[in-house]
Amino acid sequence: MIVVEQKRLDEIEQMTKNYSRLLVLGCETCAAVCFAGGQRQVAEIGSAIRIARKMSRQETEILEDTVARQCESQFVDQIRDSVARCDAVLSLACGAGVQTVARVFPDHHVLPALNTRFIGRPEERGVWAEMCMACGDCILWRTGGICPVTRCAKGLLNGPCGGASEGRCEVSKDRPCAWQQIYHALKRLNMLHYLKEKPQVKDWRIRPGIVIREDLREVEAT
Repeated sequence: MIVVEQKRLDEIEQMTKNYSRLLVLGCETCAAVCFAGGQRQVAEIGSAIRIARKMSRQETEILEDTVARQCESQFVDQIRDSVARCDAVLSLACGAGVQTVARVFPDHHVLPALNTRFIGRPEERGVWAEMCMACGDCILWRTGGICPVTRCAKGLLNGPCGGASEGRCEVSKDRPCAWQQIYHALKRLNMLHYLKEKPQVKDWRIRPGIVIREDLREVEAT
């Protein structure tokens, strides 16, 4: 999932202050799971903006809406009537969602209420850990399902740095050494031979910024 967190309220107020008609738009997927962009957060931010505007005696109209996924145009297209009533959209979604809304409604200013952090998973309630940086060249098959690019503090691809102690990273003792975890995972799978092979050099040039599945395009065309 894409992990996001809400911007400070004063920053949100600063970016929205010039708009008297504002649509606060939530996203019921990743942002909602992060407790940052679901219906409850939409209501909370909408209420906070109304209170701030009332205290400053600024006339305002705040609309609230939520879509299943802001990163897909078919869902964003469903809120055309709400957008038409507003001067700007305050998006409670990841960066992909903000850009999708801006693309669907190019004549409206779309403002980000959240900061997009990383691709990760929930460790416990209120705690998310980075698992993937979407490098486009996955090597998890030879590292026991543990990503050294994100989970090693130094992003090392050729094994441990030598600074770890008792399984903890030298950068932070609160952080486990990813390469020790990789070793134990490969040993458990009887695949330690991968550690003896020449490290795979990542080709960062393969990140094109767009993924095209010609087989799916052909199916849609027919």
